[in-house]
Amino acid sequence: MGLNLAINPIKEWLPQLNNPLLIAGPCSLESEEQALETAKLLARDHRVFIYRGGVWKPRTRPGSFEGVGSIGLKWLQLVKKETGLPVGTEVANAQHTEEALKAGVDVLWIGARSTASPFVVQEIADVIKGTDAVVMVKNPVNPDVQLWMGAFERINQAGINNMVAIHRGFTPFRETNYRNYPNWKTVIELRRLMPNLPIICDPSHIAGKREFLFEIAQKAFDMGMDGLMIESHIDPSCALSDKAQQLTPADLALLLDKLVIRNQSITNPQFENELELLRSRIDSLDSEILEVLSSRMEIVKEIGYYKKENNVTALQINRWTQLMDSRVSMGKKLNLNETFVKILFQLIHEDSVRMQTEIMDN
Repeated sequence: MGLNLAINPIKEWLPQLNNPLLIAGPCSLESEEQALETAKLLARDHRVFIYRGGVWKPRTRPGSFEGVGSIGLKWLQLVKKETGLPVGTEVANAQHTEEALKAGVDVLWIGARSTASPFVVQEIADVIKGTDAVVMVKNPVNPDVQLWMGAFERINQAGINNMVAIHRGFTPFRETNYRNYPNWKTVIELRRLMPNLPIICDPSHIAGKREFLFEIAQKAFDMGMDGLMIESHIDPSCALSDKAQQLTPADLALLLDKLVIRNQSITNPQFENELELLRSRIDSLDSEILEVLSSRMEIVKEIGYYKKENNVTALQINRWTQLMDSRVSMGKKLNLNETFVKILFQLIHEDSVRMQTEIMDN
C-alpha cells in the first residue's frame, strides 16, 4: 500500500538548486585543514550544492577509525562560513542529533544501520520534532522497503516534511564486484509506493571502488533519480576511512562532466504517441504472460494432487535441476539474460512447491 505523506520538493528547502542535487565531501572529517581545503575546492564547482562530512562513523568492528566526534561539527560550521555551502552529517542516535542541530547543521542523514532499527529512528524523530530539519534516510542494510518506509513515517510524524531517500545499496547476498549490492528493484518499489519522495543515489557506498562510480551514477540518472551523494577527499590515498571509494574534487568534476542527465518526461506529442503504442504492446504481451502462467499453475495443481495420491514429495530436486538447466539454455537462445531467467524460474518454482505443499497438507 502506498504512502501519501506531506513531503516538500528539494527546491523548497534548497531554492538555489538548478540541477540534480549533488552532495559531496569526505567520508570522514579528519582535520580542520582537510575539511576546509576539500570544501573550498568543491565549492568552486557550482554543481555541488551541499557539503557532506562524517563526524561520527559507525564501523562494523571496533578499532577502525570511528570519526573525530563533536569537534567535527565546528569544522562544518567553518566550512559553511568560508564557502557558503549548506553542510550535512550522519546522526546515529539522539545525542548526535541534538549536537548537530545545536551546531546548525543543515542536513542530517540516518545511516543504513540506524534505519534498520525503528527504536533508533524513533529516538532521532523525537529530537527533531518541532524543527524544520532536512532529514535524509539511507536504505536499511537489507532490502526491506517496508522498514525504509517506516523510517519516513516516523520522521514525518515528528512534523518533518523535508525528507530525501538515499540509495546506498544493500549487504550482498552473493558475490558481486561492488561493495554493496544495488538491488535497483527495491528503489523502484519505494518510488512506486512513495511517488512524491525525492530519491538520490550514493554511488560511493554501492561501488566501494572508484572504478565503478561512473557506471553506478549514470545508472541512477538513467532511472530518474534526483541526485547523488559522492564522497570526495582532497587526498584519498591518505583517507582514514573508505579511501578506495573517494575521489579528489578534480576527479569528481571529470566524472560529472561525463554524466548524461535524462528527462523524466518530454512535451513532444509525436514521442508520447509512439511511446504509448509501444506501451500498449507491452500491456498486451503482459496479459498473455499472465494467462500462460495461470495455465501453468493449473497443471502444477494437477501434479500436486497426483503426487498426493501416490504419496510423493512436493519437491523433486532432480526435476528442478533439469528444469533450471533447460530453461537457462532456452533463454540464452532467445537472448535473455541468464540471471533474469534464473530468478524468474526460481520464483515460479517456489510458488509451485508452495501450492503443491498446501494441496498435500489439506
